[in-house]
Amino acid sequence: MASPVSLYSSNSLDKHISSVSKDSLKMEPLTDVSLLPGEDGVIEKEVIYICPFNGPVKGKVLITNYRLYFRSSDSDMTVMLDVPLGAISRVEKMGGASSRGENSYGLDITCKDMRNLRFALKQEGHSRRDIFDFLFRLAFPLAHSLPLFAYVTQEKYEENGWNVYKAMDELRRQGLPNNKWRITFINKNYELCDTYPTVLAVPYKSKEEDLRRVAAFRSRSRIPVLSWIHRENQAVIVRCSQPLVGMSGKRNKDDERYLEMIREANETPKLTIYDARPSVNAVANKATGGGYEGDEYQNAELVFLDIQNIHVMRESLKKLKDIVYPNVEESHWLSSLESTHWLEHIKLVLSGAIQVADKVSTGNSVLVHCSDGWDRTAQLTSLAMLMLDSHYRTLRGFEVLIEKEWISFGHKFASRIGHGDKNHADQDRSPIFVQFIDCVWQMTKQFPTAFEFNERLLLTILDHLYSCRFGTFLYNCESARDQHEVRTKTVSLWSLVNSKTDIYLNPFYTPEPNMVLCPVASMRHLELWVSYYIRWNPRIRQQQSPVEQRYRELLALRDEYLKKLEELQLSDSSPAPRVPNSTASNTPSSNSSTPPQHRTHLQTHF
Repeated sequence: MASPVSLYSSNSLDKHISSVSKDSLKMEPLTDVSLLPGEDGVIEKEVIYICPFNGPVKGKVLITNYRLYFRSSDSDMTVMLDVPLGAISRVEKMGGASSRGENSYGLDITCKDMRNLRFALKQEGHSRRDIFDFLFRLAFPLAHSLPLFAYVTQEKYEENGWNVYKAMDELRRQGLPNNKWRITFINKNYELCDTYPTVLAVPYKSKEEDLRRVAAFRSRSRIPVLSWIHRENQAVIVRCSQPLVGMSGKRNKDDERYLEMIREANETPKLTIYDARPSVNAVANKATGGGYEGDEYQNAELVFLDIQNIHVMRESLKKLKDIVYPNVEESHWLSSLESTHWLEHIKLVLSGAIQVADKVSTGNSVLVHCSDGWDRTAQLTSLAMLMLDSHYRTLRGFEVLIEKEWISFGHKFASRIGHGDKNHADQDRSPIFVQFIDCVWQMTKQFPTAFEFNERLLLTILDHLYSCRFGTFLYNCESARDQHEVRTKTVSLWSLVNSKTDIYLNPFYTPEPNMVLCPVASMRHLELWVSYYIRWNPRIRQQQSPVEQRYRELLALRDEYLKKLEELQLSDSSPAPRVPNSTASNTPSSNSSTPPQHRTHLQTHF
């Protein structure tokens, strides 16, 4: 990946700007665009937006170093688009100089957030060349030795979101270290495992040399480490990658002994190993040197969870996009949705997490892995922890959960999302994190009072998963983030969220500290997240719950009453105006009786 640069001032880009057609710079600028600090307009042009819902719409498009912004010029119908360039997956030229037909010459833009855009331009004078070149360079900066926007923005917030998660603080909150689990800094320079964090919790009995020998037998050296411990029964969730068994069925006594230490930590009769993969895939992985734990692991049971790999998930989301954008076909909706298998995959992920949470809540320790332990493993551990620990269901606790289980433990965000990368057909891309957020949304629907945060937070997280405005989801692991100085040179998404928490709060939240959530992972109880997957269709509008709407109205009324009360109290407590000496003789003396002062008291039901 390209090294971060501080400014968009490379010579090649400056030369490119100077060559922009004069006509495109003569137009009246789009004055209603509120640019971010550090965001600069690069090119503005008259285009026709081929709207899939309203047909061709004339207007202007502005491209900055952060976004593509379009506003219609037709007074009868207002159409606006505001697309972060990071959300663009593909830019293609549509038609050629000799193309026939109206609006057949222009640009086709494929986005990562479930929508596509098409713009038509005039055919004469290569009118699309400049806009295509700028869009292609700025949407895929790493392919052109340019910085991601997160390194350019000058946004400032009161709170530093990078301080939300500190590994040692979170481990202490869980009651660690204790007489069964210790903290190790063996990975402080990423020497043991370059995709793991620097602070790890491991069995108390294990030695540093044991960890090195176990790392040699685990894919990518991702050894079993503690993710979460139950305060009462001391059962743990441990995560790792697959063992390197191979076709010859290799064994590793150190690895077997290490898993026995995990089991003994809370005297679990049997350590349950949840392998997220279908058993067929796990067997197939033996051919590439991987595999799964066999009978040689005593006092352990192996359970396959049948969750498909990243390639199946990518194709499933593509099929879902085909049926929801631009139009939803009502007549075959249910059969079309079923054919995507998206909800089926959501069900399997949720079902696996439920099994993990159930085992732990009954006092049994579990070990979770998939192939490399950074995709399906993160889904399962984080969802199970969300069910078991009410702290993660608070706004800040959820931020910690994402930082801990996804970001610090090396989910490959750069590879799965393709930030700033023009290779849209990369086989590493996959909506694993989107699936996780979808599962969280399903849980909030089943338990509407259990989560402090609302749907808006989930939508904001997914929007900035792609936007490249914040450094939170950049790069594949902590070592890469350290190398690119993410914490010092970019802003955290949590800085934005925590600067205006009121808009992300659930008004129905009822804290229940010891409540374990047991969602139902049945197709009858799962639904498509319409306000995310179909939100770009203006004909399908999610209606806010009447109860929630009324609740918000009452909260606004309460705030109004409290403000009036405060004003009245201030007016009552303010000193009376001083009387001039010349008129003092005409007023009654201070000793004379005065009528009692009337104080207004405002009472409300709140």
